[in-house]
Amino acid sequence: MDLTSIIGLVVGMVLIVFVGIGPKDLNAFWDPQSVAIVLGGTLAAVIASYPFGMLKETVKHTKILFQGKRYNVQALIETLEEMAQIARKNGLLALEEKANEVDEPFFKQGIMLIVDATEPEEVRSMMENELDIMSQRHEESLGIYEKAAGYAPAFGMIGTLVGLVIMLNNMDPEQGSSDIGPAMATALITTFYGCVLAHLLFSPIAKKLRIRNDEELLYKQIMIEGILAIQAGDNPKFLKEKLLTYMSQKERSKMQEGGEGGGEQKPDKKEKKKKK
Repeated sequence: MDLTSIIGLVVGMVLIVFVGIGPKDLNAFWDPQSVAIVLGGTLAAVIASYPFGMLKETVKHTKILFQGKRYNVQALIETLEEMAQIARKNGLLALEEKANEVDEPFFKQGIMLIVDATEPEEVRSMMENELDIMSQRHEESLGIYEKAAGYAPAFGMIGTLVGLVIMLNNMDPEQGSSDIGPAMATALITTFYGCVLAHLLFSPIAKKLRIRNDEELLYKQIMIEGILAIQAGDNPKFLKEKLLTYMSQKERSKMQEGGEGGGEQKPDKKEKKKKK
C-alpha cells in the first residue's frame, strides 16, 4: 500500500498551519466564504469541463493512488522466459494452454495472436495501438486533476477581486483607512486557498497518476517485446537478457542473483574457525 500521498498532504498541512501560520493566527486564515468560492468554483469548473462518465472514474483513482506498485516486472520476464522455452521445444501452438492460465487480457491477447500465426508486424501494430488508446484514456483522466490545479488559483484570484470590490465599495471616507488592513487580508485569503489546493492536492494527484500510467506502459511494452521475441524463436536466455534492459541496474542485478539461486552462501563464523 502506498501512503505517500497522504503523508505528503499531512506533512504539508502541518508545516503550513503550525510552522508557517502558527496556532495563534490560525483563525485569521479561516473564511467559509473564501472556501466556498475557491473549492466550489473549482469543482464547478471541472464538472463543466468533463462528461459525467469521466467524472465517475475519479472514485477509482483513489484506489490507484494508494494501491502501490501493481506490476511485477520480474515475474513477467520469468513467465515470458518459460513460454519461450515451451515454444522452442513444442512450437507456438503449445502456448495456447499456457495463455488460458493468464489473467491479464492484454497478455493473453498477444499470446493468442502469435499462436494463430499472425504476422509479427500486425501483432506489434495491434498491441501498440491498444497501448496508445489506453495511454490516451489515462491522460484524459489525470487531466481532470491538472485542470483542477489550474482552476484553483484562478478562482483564488476571483475571490480576491470580489473581496477587494466589496471592500472598496463599503469604504467610508470619513472613517479613514483603519479598516483597509483587515479587509485586504480577508480578500487575499482566497488566493492562499487556491495555491494550497493546486500545489498540495491536485498537482500531486495528477503526478502520481502519471507515474502509475508510466508503470503500466512499461509493463505492457515488455509484454509486447517478449511476445514478439517468442514468435521470432529467440533463445530464452537471450530473451531474458533483452527484457532485463527495461529494468534499472539495481533491479537487474537483484533478479540475476535470484536466478542464480541467490549466489554462494558465505560461511558462518564456526566454519571459518574450523578452517583455521
